Amino acid sequence: MEQHKTLVEVTSNKIIDFMKDQNLDIGDKLPNEYELIDVVGVGRSTLREAIKMLVSKNILEVRHGAGTFVSKQKGIANDPFGFGLIKDQDKMTADLFELRYLLEPTMAAMAAQHATAEQIEKLKYLQNELKRLIREGDDTHILVDMEFHTTIAEASGNIALSHIVPIINQSIGLYNSNNDPKDPKGSIDFHDEILAAIEARDPVYAMDAMTVHMAMNRNKMKKKKSV
Repeated sequence: MEQHKTLVEVTSNKIIDFMKDQNLDIGDKLPNEYELIDVVGVGRSTLREAIKMLVSKNILEVRHGAGTFVSKQKGIANDPFGFGLIKDQDKMTADLFELRYLLEPTMAAMAAQHATAEQIEKLKYLQNELKRLIREGDDTHILVDMEFHTTIAEASGNIALSHIVPIINQSIGLYNSNNDPKDPKGSIDFHDEILAAIEARDPVYAMDAMTVHMAMNRNKMKKKKSV
């Protein structure tokens, strides 16, 4: 049994190496099962177990009838740091907001310097989508809000930030009992300022706009805790 587990792990690593060698990106499709068997040199059952392992780690996703694809989650598990196990969830969430306050202003400044035209267009799309969802009273605007910040992290050009920031934001969404999806006031205006700064390639303006945005979010949470 242990040898089989090891073989599955080795096979999953071979699949990851293959993805890197082929420069597969998010949403790209992997070869079919028969081709992958030739690539990794194992039987069908071992290959399927290896794929299951990678799916569980959010590295791959299987779309029935379509095939196996690189996951948009970039290998990020729902709670990789174990935040859900921390007893004092309010303190943990407050500390995560503090971490965002430290990271995201610099991240926005970097995005103003490094964002591609495609990333700026994506930010515009997400901002318009956020406005629409808030206008319609759709609580899923929170997901678009997180995607907006994730895109800024990606636009910063810093690979570590592009992986860490989504984890922080997702954890806040999962565990913040003070998070009120019906209280989006201010987010739209702040996002407009941040987006304008990034589009203008003005890192100082971008940093200031994000600093104010993070400070307002942090203060809003503190007020809710004191009520």
